[in-house]
Amino acid sequence: MPQKPIVYDAPKLERPAPTAEAIQSEILERLVYSVGKDPIVARPHDWLAATILAVRDRVMDRWMESSRETWRTSHKRVYYLSLEFLIGRLMRDAMSNVGLMEPVREALKNLNVDLGDLIDLEPDAALGNGGLGRLAACFLESMSSLKIPAYGYGIRYVHGLFRQEMSEGWQVELPEDWLAHGNPWEFERRESAYEIGFGGHVEPVTDPDGTQRQEWRPNDHLLAVAFDTPIVGWRGARVNTLRLWSAQPIDPILLDKFNSGDHIGALEESARAEAITRVLYPADSTAAGQELRLRQEFFFSSASLQDIVRRHIQQYGDLASLPDKVAIQLNDTHPAISIAEMMRILVDQNGLEWAEAWKLTRATFSYTNHTLLPEALESWSVALLERLLPRHMQIIYQINADVLSEARQRAKFNDAQIANVSLIDENGGRRVRMGQLAFVGSHNINGVSALHTDLMKQTVFSDLHKLYPDRIQNKTNGITPRRWILQSNPGLTKLITDRIGPAFMDDITLLRELDAHAEDPGFQEQFAQVKHANKLRLTKLIKDRMNIIVSPDAMFDVQIKRIHEYKRQLLNIIQAVALYDEIRAHPERDWVPRVKIFAGKAAPGYWNAKLIIKLINDVARVINNDPAVRGLLKVVFVPNYNVSLAEVIVPAADLSEQISTAGMEASGTGNMKFMANGAVTIGTMDGANVEMHKEVGPDNIVIFGLTTEQVDEKRARSEVPRSAIDASPRLKEALDAISSGVFSPDDPHRYRDLVGGLYDHDWFMVARDFDAYTEAQARVDELWNDKRRWRAMAIRNTARVGFFSSDRTIRQYAEEIWGVPVA
Repeated sequence: MPQKPIVYDAPKLERPAPTAEAIQSEILERLVYSVGKDPIVARPHDWLAATILAVRDRVMDRWMESSRETWRTSHKRVYYLSLEFLIGRLMRDAMSNVGLMEPVREALKNLNVDLGDLIDLEPDAALGNGGLGRLAACFLESMSSLKIPAYGYGIRYVHGLFRQEMSEGWQVELPEDWLAHGNPWEFERRESAYEIGFGGHVEPVTDPDGTQRQEWRPNDHLLAVAFDTPIVGWRGARVNTLRLWSAQPIDPILLDKFNSGDHIGALEESARAEAITRVLYPADSTAAGQELRLRQEFFFSSASLQDIVRRHIQQYGDLASLPDKVAIQLNDTHPAISIAEMMRILVDQNGLEWAEAWKLTRATFSYTNHTLLPEALESWSVALLERLLPRHMQIIYQINADVLSEARQRAKFNDAQIANVSLIDENGGRRVRMGQLAFVGSHNINGVSALHTDLMKQTVFSDLHKLYPDRIQNKTNGITPRRWILQSNPGLTKLITDRIGPAFMDDITLLRELDAHAEDPGFQEQFAQVKHANKLRLTKLIKDRMNIIVSPDAMFDVQIKRIHEYKRQLLNIIQAVALYDEIRAHPERDWVPRVKIFAGKAAPGYWNAKLIIKLINDVARVINNDPAVRGLLKVVFVPNYNVSLAEVIVPAADLSEQISTAGMEASGTGNMKFMANGAVTIGTMDGANVEMHKEVGPDNIVIFGLTTEQVDEKRARSEVPRSAIDASPRLKEALDAISSGVFSPDDPHRYRDLVGGLYDHDWFMVARDFDAYTEAQARVDELWNDKRRWRAMAIRNTARVGFFSSDRTIRQYAEEIWGVPVA
């Protein structure tokens, strides 16, 4: 029986009350003794470091007390495994959540330093791409706010996703350097380092008692070293931990090679290890890229599970209680290899029988599915897995044998159904389906919106759902209101507080009280003034970064998200071209001034997505410089989309574009952020738009386009889209202009294939939804011109966002999946 660690009843530090004077003293002390700068010569980055360290000190007491309390009470812990955590800047978040914002602001003012300037100077942590990573960050904050003991586990990327710049309208990928000057929020935990193996072979080993077991003997080893970051809950309720793994070599330098003159070769082990944690989503168009991705996923999954099991045994002594004290949530398929790794740890390293280990594994794991897209439901070639993780491939085959036997004997599945539930895809080369592995190895599988969950049951997991009908449930995504209202939109926060009081900060559902004020002309005017101030801020950013002048009085029509054909930025920009043609053809009409704002990154290997960015920039160059438009239409693509940029754009948006092809967006969380900040949504009945429609009511959202069933029907009929294009003069003229080189005179054929795809197959229903989209935009114009109506719609969107709080989502996870108490 392992000895329990000593849990000290540590004395409380006599830290003074967080007055401006006390904080000022602490900042100066940190500046001198930690940063090493005299205040007389300190630069802004020195003040930023000193301020972060002073705020961090205030967080530390709560962080350590949170850990001690979990050990004392033996509460069940939640472990959230995610390849992405898009946490953004942390200083403002921490200050806001522990009530230090105003004391710090005043302290810095006394030192002739502006807090706002320091906030803007803090780099964004490059730990994610889009909605998946931001959701994980919101969930971690909500777990802390609801006092749920939790760890987030991920990878400490040195560069993360690329920094996006534009060169003549083309996306250029450059390395992100967020760690170049260190990260004052993180703490290296050298005692939490685990050996990770790859390759090698498996040998049967007979123990002294005659038991035979399999032993994996890798031929490639490296270390996973933990770096911890505190995640602060609202009002400092609890501070949880984000633990990120850094890959380091066992031997940092091969001295024999170095001394023999091979100075580069001497560092090859270091280079091979460190490559694992360099870049998020390395391009997988090559065999080497695919292997690196699999190495990344196994690296952080194995390190996390070793850490979880070590902590559990240290506190409880045996593994029988694992599901009672541990809940592991897999965020998408990236950590799905954890199922096989947990079985290896339990069976090979801890001597459990296979049946007992499988029972514990399934009772411990849950899996969140985020997509129905085949390319996002990962699979790996059997050959690659056998070479890189030979023992895990054996385990996967054994799991598959048990599942298929159950399907055949208990459920009486036929051959087609057996093929559908198999973990091994036999079509076009044998591949391991990671979504299937995550499904069979978890006791609960959840979708992230009501529509998405229903489609999961009908499509990708239809036969697995028949085999295990009680496993799939829905958990509609949410956002943390602390970051996306209180911090991102202080003007709106003050306005709401003045009108209904501050209680909504602790219970976001109380925003519903704003409904009673939606038609109040005085409140509408105040609401509009807040929006105008936010638009002025964005107007300045666009001018400073891109030298484009836009009017804050125009409608800000915004689509910011990952660039992907199913998200249909292409539909948006084609409609902009059609609108451009109409404005020039009919200058006498009373046009609504619009600024179409785009932002988002395209995967480096995704040619069509990068071509769409180029098209947006080409169209912007022509429209923005055409005097015939008279400034009535502007198009802006803002580079390098990240959390901090979203925090400026979202509060300034009037119209939120959520126009994905029906049935293809799992949920979306950008739609919720816009809704919270008083933007009106134009969208399809897709993802969480369906539930937003229900919450705000049909009069406060603009819905258009084909339904999921209609999209499926058109695809099943292999309907040729050419007739739909020929029947729409506005669409045809816009496509002719794009394909003929009107917007690309330097390369008239640049967009010929992109437009040709709409004529030939139009898989994402851009052409067939165009007229409905155009009519919906005309309705938006009518609503905009009725200022009282528009403002009431905007207010009601904010008032009814309560359902989409990540606090609600996490409560449901806690009660219905994890089995942990909630404050």
